[in-house]
Amino acid sequence: MAWLQRWEPENPQFWKENSGLAWRTLFLTTWSLIFSFATWFTMSAVVVRLPNIGFKFDTNQLFWLAAIPGLASGLLRLVHSFLIPILGTRTTISVATLIKVIPCIGIAVAVMNPSTSFTFFMVFAFLSGFGGGDFSSYMPSSSLFFPKRLQGVAMGIQAGIGNFGVGMTQFVTPWIIGFAALGALGGAPQLFTKADPIKEVVVVKEAGIVKDVTVNKPELAASIVVTKEGGVVKDVVKQETEATKNIAVTVKKDAAGAVTDVAVKKVIKKDMWVQNALLWYVPILVVTTVLCFIFLKSVPIKSSVAEQFRIVKDKHGWFCTWTYITTFGSFAGFSAAFPLLIKVLYGSFPNGPDALKYAFIGPMIGGAVRVIFGAPSDKWGGAILTQIAIIAEIAGCIFLIVTGALTPTSLATFPLFVGGMLWIFFWTGVGNASTFRLYPIVFAYSAKKGAQALGWTGAWAAFGPFIFAMFVGMSIAKTGSPVAFYIGATIFYIIAAILQWWYYTRPGAERGDWGNKWGTWWDTAKDTWGNREM
Repeated sequence: MAWLQRWEPENPQFWKENSGLAWRTLFLTTWSLIFSFATWFTMSAVVVRLPNIGFKFDTNQLFWLAAIPGLASGLLRLVHSFLIPILGTRTTISVATLIKVIPCIGIAVAVMNPSTSFTFFMVFAFLSGFGGGDFSSYMPSSSLFFPKRLQGVAMGIQAGIGNFGVGMTQFVTPWIIGFAALGALGGAPQLFTKADPIKEVVVVKEAGIVKDVTVNKPELAASIVVTKEGGVVKDVVKQETEATKNIAVTVKKDAAGAVTDVAVKKVIKKDMWVQNALLWYVPILVVTTVLCFIFLKSVPIKSSVAEQFRIVKDKHGWFCTWTYITTFGSFAGFSAAFPLLIKVLYGSFPNGPDALKYAFIGPMIGGAVRVIFGAPSDKWGGAILTQIAIIAEIAGCIFLIVTGALTPTSLATFPLFVGGMLWIFFWTGVGNASTFRLYPIVFAYSAKKGAQALGWTGAWAAFGPFIFAMFVGMSIAKTGSPVAFYIGATIFYIIAAILQWWYYTRPGAERGDWGNKWGTWWDTAKDTWGNREM
């Protein structure tokens, strides 16, 4: 039977006899959630390789491809936030797991043909938002299975381990696309081409005209001929020798024939199976779907869509949404934008970093911290840790702005950039754990509404990848750097800190949560509130 006859996790005897079902459900749905996050962020990992395998998309288009899954996930989370009470855990999670096969196959087909249109990519990038949308079904489901005293632990485990899917896709992608992992079934490889500037070649310009080119690498100096006339460079020619076998020389001239730029680069070419980044998920998703359909059960808490829209009229639904955009929205948003930020800000420097070698670290840290801080959130309170996390994120943004890490002139500031971003990822992880302890407490008078709040806030926060990637790209396009975006984020976080302090953190706050150690607002209010749907 799909629907349980009764479920009373707050009843100690009932919980003692039936907790095994709750933990089994948590294990299976968490496994499924890992691949929801992984498939949601595949485009952010794939997009940094597209220019190197023949696609001619500009920087703004690449940021749009990274952003659009976030738009889809936000819209779909608004739908998913209503599904669990209506369809139940088994049906919702099983179907949500299976449909993620569609974007995986679609994007895999797209990357195998360099003539694939931008529109085709956008459609399937949008559909990859399936993986982000269903989060708003996983969390309400888990909150219904566990007593309030364990919700921070349970949802911290699920959301934290689920978040590992983001780092996993960015970690596995550069490895699995490097060989024919799926054999003939995986399709033909693409030719990956990368050209790195040779730092020993120095180009001197004056008033936009190249005055001199110096080659400080002996084995190249004899094979690269620089022709000068009248104190300016007229041409640069590469002689075919063993030393210049993988060297490309590009000379740009203006309409008058004057040399305006010279680039000498080392060219690397190799086969790459970018489709593997998507196709390896397909069999896992199919098997997981079957397991979910067989083993999952649904908690008998039902409500209509009209009942669930009551959250729209509750100010705390919107305040929690603001703070969750600050925590999870930032985690998801920066996870989507981080690879392209590395590539755009630092990838053009000689020996610039490979974005995917660093991009996975932030999401992995955020996911791990979310798991670890579930129990501390139960002990010390979701409100207190959320407050600290928001303030730390503000500090991280200010650090990146004032150190010049967002406006680099060399690789010297790259460690500052990565360090600042990892700091932010760490504290988004703390905030992700603490908010999922806090929100059910805010709505402690109704388990149904607490579950709905988790879905509702998660729905809006899922727009993070769309908002962050879109506005980062816009900031770079209009101002040449992402500084304007980080200033805007800082202002948003400051407002979140004020809301968090006034309504949830300060002594005597309206819906305060100071943990199992110091108590919550509900400990004193429950005797007069009863179980009202407000």
